[in-house]
Amino acid sequence: MDALRRTRPVAKRRPRATRQAAAPLEVRFARTELSGQRRQLIREILDNPEEAYFLSSRELARRYSVDAATIVRTIQALGYHRFADFAADLREHFVRQITPYTVARAASQQKRSLGGHVENGLERDIENLSVLKATLDTTRVVELATQIHRSRRILVVGVDLAASLAWFLAYGLMPLGLNAEAPVGSAGNLQHKIDGLTDKDLVNAISFGRCLRDTMHAVLRAKARSVPTFGITDGSTTPIAMHCDAYLLAPIGTPSFTGSYVAPMALINAITLACTHLQPKRALAILRKTEEDYRSGERWFQEPRHGANGRKG
Repeated sequence: MDALRRTRPVAKRRPRATRQAAAPLEVRFARTELSGQRRQLIREILDNPEEAYFLSSRELARRYSVDAATIVRTIQALGYHRFADFAADLREHFVRQITPYTVARAASQQKRSLGGHVENGLERDIENLSVLKATLDTTRVVELATQIHRSRRILVVGVDLAASLAWFLAYGLMPLGLNAEAPVGSAGNLQHKIDGLTDKDLVNAISFGRCLRDTMHAVLRAKARSVPTFGITDGSTTPIAMHCDAYLLAPIGTPSFTGSYVAPMALINAITLACTHLQPKRALAILRKTEEDYRSGERWFQEPRHGANGRKG
């Protein structure tokens, strides 16, 4: 999460050198020419990260029956100066490979009562919020709010469970008079929406871990059209972080197979607040128009009236 402090301002694109330096392990592997032995070694490590991410260089060498010097030279060929940097990327690679089944299986193997599982999940949610609070750079949130206000249209892209986050963000922006939309439907519908955007608009993409294909295709399609992109994700080497112009991070780790959206929801609330108070007079003027609707009884449920005899009037 420390990478959040290094996030670029919204209006700036990431330099090529920075993008290459932050390349995840699997991307480095794909781009690097390695000898047959070294390629096979890294391939085996990537295919079995759960067996390797916690090992030292010497332990890794023993695990794959090579000498420690081979390990060092191989990770240097991938562009790493320290084994610790390679190990950190290997751990992120391992985390991105986690599936709902592996999460649920790991949680079921813990010796907890049913209530204990619930309490553990809540503790992880609280921990995620604490990490967000400790690492969030509010100036980045303000920069995003500024870009949202300047944008003609804001397309919020989220697929599968992240669609709920996309809808929530778009819904929170619309009452402020901002032209925000979270498209629903097929990938084709999403592509058509992207094709209608220009460099005066903004695509806000939300995805985590390995990131969903449709979300990433939307980002890449937007970038090809010079549409500014901003991401919400959970790591500095996720595809969203690698390809969006700028991003904010929110952890989603949890013993639940669905992932924890507590921190992303809190981050979206922070973005909505920044958009509200960036131009408070404008926001109040627009919200004032809805005041009567909110105060009227027509918006809210009311118990039906009954006559004196207890029957409906």
